[in-house]
Amino acid sequence: MPRVRDVLDVPYWNVRTGPRNSISDVPGVLVGHVTLIEGSGPLIPGRGPVRTGVTVVLPHSGNIYREKVIAAAHVINGFTKAVGLVQVEELGLIETPIALTNTLNVGIVADGLIEYSIRQSPEIGISAPTVNPVVLECNDGYLNDIQGRHVKQYHVLKAVEEASESFSEGSVGAGTGTIAFGFKGGIGTSSREVTTSFGTYVVGVLVQTNFGRTEDLVIAGVPVGKYLTGVQRSGSSGSVNVVVATNAPLTPRQLKRLARRAQSGLARVGGYVYHGSGEVVLAFTTAFRVRTGVRELVNLEVLPDEELNSLFKGVVEATEEAVLNSMFNSTTMDGRDGRVVPGIPVEKIAELVRGFWGYHSSKNSLKSSKP
Repeated sequence: MPRVRDVLDVPYWNVRTGPRNSISDVPGVLVGHVTLIEGSGPLIPGRGPVRTGVTVVLPHSGNIYREKVIAAAHVINGFTKAVGLVQVEELGLIETPIALTNTLNVGIVADGLIEYSIRQSPEIGISAPTVNPVVLECNDGYLNDIQGRHVKQYHVLKAVEEASESFSEGSVGAGTGTIAFGFKGGIGTSSREVTTSFGTYVVGVLVQTNFGRTEDLVIAGVPVGKYLTGVQRSGSSGSVNVVVATNAPLTPRQLKRLARRAQSGLARVGGYVYHGSGEVVLAFTTAFRVRTGVRELVNLEVLPDEELNSLFKGVVEATEEAVLNSMFNSTTMDGRDGRVVPGIPVEKIAELVRGFWGYHSSKNSLKSSKP
């Protein structure tokens, strides 16, 4: 499937991407999916049809409970059933993989993360503190038998086991049944390489998109939604989750500042944070590891706040592009009760955007210049 840079040939973004243009450009970060697609026809609660899954983001491939990473969370709109954010807010640490799934599957997925952590660290809850699983969610019930809670513990363990630097986008994992701007949404990712006085760092973003109204959609600065006819669910605003990773040395306070900027990226594609939506941003850095149970001074050399502007711009652009990649990598999908959500009309989008920008050749291509 094409990514947005494979389709548009306009010089829109300014900051250079990482080599994969992915959250996995941040060294050590891995992503895994389990996708569940089964059945068709009328909804039978508890049985199907199934259009759902789970996605996990690993800050590193080691024992995350024993070697935690510094993190922060920012809730843009709190219509969400996410778990684990309270302790992240208090301690500024993540100690499990980050999981994304559907709303009613949060408890089972959290149980999967707990099981994974106990298998790695049998001391949890006995001679060591308990563990804080982090699970973010979107409601995929328009296409999926959400009451069935079809994502099981073993699916979570499989997603973690199969996590890698290379992973699919679109209607996969936690994005299998989600919808964005009236078209098929899903999982998307992007990254930026940013330069500071102290070196070059990577900011990577992964999104689970389930938000937006067709008429609001903006792509490469063009209000394309005004000229498109999509499938929009009446009265539903949807949600979006954003995971931000970086190798820049930052404190939890600075990571929260970074997380807040993701909202600007969502706004650039037409996200208005309507009532009923749930938007959560979770940011972490791989620059440090905090060891469990080791009483030692934690010596952190961090960037001064004055150096954060390039990271702020990077996360805004990467969030915007990740949302578009989630849509461009998705195709039309049917679901329960004969419902169908169309894929975004890629050729029509390209025509609208190129016409607005006045570019019709690949000479000034985003893909070739790759800022």
